[in-house]
This record gives sequence, C-alpha cells and structure tokens, in this order.
Amino acid sequence: MQRSAAVGMLLTVFLSLFIARTGAADPVRFVQDRFAIGFWVDPPPGKDMDARYKEIADANFTVVIGGFGASTPETVARQLELCQKYNLRAVVAADISKPDRLAKEPACWGYALRDEPSAKDFPALRAMVDQVRAARPGKLAYINLFPTYASAEQLGTATYDEHVSRFVREVDVDVLSMDHYPAMRPNEDSRASYCDNLAVMSKYALERNIPFWNFFNTMPFGPHYDPTEAQLRWQIYTSLAYGAKGVLYFCYWTPRGEEFPKGGAILTADGARTRHYDQAKRINAAVKNLGPTLMQLTSTAVYRVKPDGDPAKALAGSPISIITPGDYLVGVFTHPDGRRAVLLNNYSYSFTAWPTIEFDCPFSRIVEVDPATGDVRFIKDDSPDTAGMQLSLDSGEGRLFLLPAK
Repeated sequence: MQRSAAVGMLLTVFLSLFIARTGAADPVRFVQDRFAIGFWVDPPPGKDMDARYKEIADANFTVVIGGFGASTPETVARQLELCQKYNLRAVVAADISKPDRLAKEPACWGYALRDEPSAKDFPALRAMVDQVRAARPGKLAYINLFPTYASAEQLGTATYDEHVSRFVREVDVDVLSMDHYPAMRPNEDSRASYCDNLAVMSKYALERNIPFWNFFNTMPFGPHYDPTEAQLRWQIYTSLAYGAKGVLYFCYWTPRGEEFPKGGAILTADGARTRHYDQAKRINAAVKNLGPTLMQLTSTAVYRVKPDGDPAKALAGSPISIITPGDYLVGVFTHPDGRRAVLLNNYSYSFTAWPTIEFDCPFSRIVEVDPATGDVRFIKDDSPDTAGMQLSLDSGEGRLFLLPAK
C-alpha cells in the first residue's frame, strides 16, 4: 500500500511536470470571431421578442449584451435562441455561483460579470474568471471598466493607467472594455480625454494580446448631451483608429429612472425607434463591412494632425502624408500577411474634409476596403480635376487603406 502511494505520488509529479512543459493545463481562452458592434440595455422580454431581435440584426449589430431585458434562465435561453436565429452573439446574464448551469449554446459568447469595478474587487473577479474558464472553456468572462475621468476613490488606484495595468495582470481577462462619454460642444470639448482613454486601452490590449472594446455616448443622460449622427460616427471611427475590436452604444433600449428623463436612446422606453436607430443602422453597416479586415489588424501607431499644426511634422514616420492642413486622426496597423494599413479619420464632427494625400508607395499598389461591401478596390481620386490625390471624408468618418509591406 505504501509502495503504491509512493508510485502514485511520483506519477503525479511527472504528470504535473509534463503539463507544465506542454502547456496542456492552460485553460481554453475566449477567441473573438467577429467585430463586436453591440450595446448596453437589451430589449425587455415579451411576445414581440422575436421581432425585437430581428430589429437588432436589421440595424447591423453583431453582439447583444444582456442582463437588463433577458435576466432569468428562461429569458436568457430565449435570447440565445433568437441570437442564433439572427446570426448574433450574446454576452448574457448569468449566476456564476452555479457554473454547471451556465449557458453553453453556440450563440453565447460569454457572461456579463461586473461593470466598473474598483481595484479592491480584482481578486474576487479573478476567481470568477477562473471559475468561468473551468466550467465553460472558451467562453468570455466579461467585465467593463471605468473611464479616465473616474475618481481615484472609484478606481481604487492612484492613476487610471495603474488601474488598467493591474486589472489586466490580476484579473487576466480575454477582452478589455471600458465606457467613456466625451463632450462635443462649442464650449466643452473632451475628445482629447476620450483619445487618451483609447490609448490606454490599446496599450494594455497589445501588451496582453487581447482585443479591446469601448462604450460611447448615444443618448442624453445626467450631464451628457444627445449626439448627432456625425458625433456618433466620430466616436466609433476614433475607436477604430486606436485598434478597437468592438464598439458599444450606450444605450439601445432607453432605461427608466431619474437619470434618464429625456429618453433618447436608439429605442425609447416604450420601444419606439428614435432617429438614432437609422443613424446606427447606417454607421453599423459600414463598420460591419470593415470588420473582417479590422479583426486582422494590429495597431502600431496613432498620429494626430491638428488644424493649426504642420501635417508633415505630425505624420513623420507614418506611411501617409497629408499635403493640405486639416483636422485628422491616423491609425497605422500591420496585417498578418505583412501588409500595412492606414485608417484616415476626419477628426471634425462639424465639417467634411478633402485632404490631399500621398503614401510612401505608388497609388497603384494601394487598395481601400469598401465600406459598402467589405471588398477591396483600388484607391480613387475623389476630385480628379484638382491637383494631387484627394479624398472626401464626411464629418467624423474614417476610411481604411491597405498598403504593401515596407
């Protein structure tokens, strides 16, 4: 009996060493299979639930984050059934204390665990993430973070960078996510802070080799204004310039409560479409078509060209030159096949832009990803009677180009 125990112990040691060397014990991680276009506040369950989810798909969303409408096992099951029917994915409400009952349908990307935690919550969240990975390998344990303007008391850290750094290290998530609602008014412009927040997300997403998503403002609530379509577009394309693999509207269904007296989300609290529905549908269609290419890109740099600055100086070291002064954001990326990519974004949400551009290679070797189809097409001069290659950009819009390897 003692000999058997000793042999068993040796076998256990050897097996542990083998697992450590081969990595066979590493948990199966969540892998994002499409660009995430989603939202906060899912529709309430009811007799019209099928029609509501068709409406979501018709607006070119790809992901539903549940927990407000579908919040019981029965309504979550129905939510997943409809997401499967309409080719959507879902991050669902879940009781992590009962891991054997967690949804495992193909449409289920994962489970919403927590919104805006403090650093003091990180150890408990890590335990929950590990529990999800053990019970449902390959599913996402989803947690959304505060924005840069949260207080040190809310964050539980001295700085925002420290908060995110500790979060990705201590909680070990598979997707980094945050919400940030910039002001875009003549007397109040906090867009630089939004970009700073995206830069932190990008930094730690790249460090951990995970995607990042972010929520942006869609409706009036508290001190926040009701954005125009151009301001929606600006928030989304700016996120793309920093390498986001998901953009999330706040909100889809208008919540009730003192903080939301005006309503004004994509759908009202009574389920009627606001103007934001068609706006989102248009913007989402383009982003959805760009999505397969965006999912393959790795951010390498972001450049800011200011109206009163020197474009040549601002873009030094980038593959693109903007000959005419203007207001732009430029994201630069690498593709797995060695090509490079450039996302040129009109930083203005008030005016269209017509930059005259050059690249570090002939135009004949450059293609653009067509937002209407997702196919590539040769770059086209939008103003052929004007000297140089000119592009037209709607307010807040971005255009994505693929260049040969350097």
